[in-house]
Amino acid sequence: MPAIPVMLETLRAWAGRLRRDVLTLWFACRHPATPWLTRGLCALIVAYAFSPIDLIPDFVPVLGYLDEIVLLPALIWCALRTLPAPLADSCREQARRWLDERRGRPRSYWGAAMVVALWLGAALLAWRWWHG
Repeated sequence: MPAIPVMLETLRAWAGRLRRDVLTLWFACRHPATPWLTRGLCALIVAYAFSPIDLIPDFVPVLGYLDEIVLLPALIWCALRTLPAPLADSCREQARRWLDERRGRPRSYWGAAMVVALWLGAALLAWRWWHG
């Protein structure tokens, strides 16, 4: 049974890094030195990560958690690779300080609106296809 506490600690550390990296992208979105294409990518990722609504609802078996386990980390990794190294380091440090001071979770109502708009658009397309 000693493997379970080790595995839980590994998962906690991974989740902490994921949270820090999302906040890093959040600060990169607001930094004036961030290239505009990277800024847009960061904004979309942060909006989705902080949105209370998922693209794939969590109640869908297996697929419901794929966005949190695979899609979100892959997008974060891509966005961090497009940031200049000094800027990424600066934003990562800013995120670490923010987490140490506040321990809260920022919310993105724009992200929720974006996901709702995507679902409504998909529903409209499905309805038009079905009744078309």
